[in-house]
Amino acid sequence: MGARAALPILSGVRCEVRGSRLEVTGTDLDTTIRTTCEVEAMEEGAVVVPAKLVTEAIRKMPTGVVSLRSDGQELEITGRGPRFAIRELPVDEFPDVPEPDLEHAVEVDGAALADAIKQVTVAASVDSARPVLTGVQIEDSDDGVRMVATDSYRLAVRTLEGVHIDRGALVPARALREIPPAIGSSVVKMSIGDREASFASERGSMTVRLIEGAFPDYRRLLPDAYPNSLVLEKGVFMEALARAALVAEDHIPVRLQLGDGGVEVTVTRQDVGGEVEQVEGAYKGEDESVLIAFNPRYLGDGVAVIQSDEIEIQVRDGQKPSVIRGVETDDFLYLLMPIRI
Repeated sequence: MGARAALPILSGVRCEVRGSRLEVTGTDLDTTIRTTCEVEAMEEGAVVVPAKLVTEAIRKMPTGVVSLRSDGQELEITGRGPRFAIRELPVDEFPDVPEPDLEHAVEVDGAALADAIKQVTVAASVDSARPVLTGVQIEDSDDGVRMVATDSYRLAVRTLEGVHIDRGALVPARALREIPPAIGSSVVKMSIGDREASFASERGSMTVRLIEGAFPDYRRLLPDAYPNSLVLEKGVFMEALARAALVAEDHIPVRLQLGDGGVEVTVTRQDVGGEVEQVEGAYKGEDESVLIAFNPRYLGDGVAVIQSDEIEIQVRDGQKPSVIRGVETDDFLYLLMPIRI
């Protein structure tokens, strides 16, 4: 968000009543979110109020009707006892943000989009020094709209099947994460322009400035086939990883010994001790067994977002990236770099 987010007015949200609708707008000049809801309005008008303070005040109100009233200086919030009086911010200082451009929008299933965002953004970087890796590449493919993210240690790819777009874009992951809670609905319209991407539903809209730069060529990391694979229950494996995480930290690898009967999960930490257990699974491959090690958090992140009761771990050897995917679905894969041991 940079220096622009330091503008005091950007800590506020603009609340405007029109008829029986309340529209709330927030922006940092890179991302603008609008949401609307039905209200019982006594008078039309607009105010700008501190976003965090007002949100927390309303959240902590007793269950029931909440009333908002402005005298031009303070916003009064009342409801079943408590009363807040919060100083307003100057309405005329709030940026004039344009409406989203949805002329060439395509419609996407809202639940599928929310799932895809959750699955791919887990692999996006949070390092602002490498802005390209903090984004999600949205592009067209033969099967549909493809969403891709990587932080150079792992790669997540999800396809929204049956939907196609004319152009691709690199959209900030932090902005995409706001779509489900802010404007999530059964149908979301998506439009990608030269500099911005827009998303809209019956609940509101979000417009976000695109990231400039070339996304890494991720396709070369995806081999056509893997000689070794293991199928096991996701829930059982997640429980094993949680126990291993009691000993491990991010820099302590979890070792997986894949072979006949399943996988042996091992973690050893010199100053604490270790943990080892066997997880049953169906193994097949060219090698009798394969030993590979991963960052435990990265491994757990990928397994957690797979929407399948059974997962498949596909491995070439202990030195090359492995793929984790659901057995019942083929629209998502998670590629993870191993740790050398």
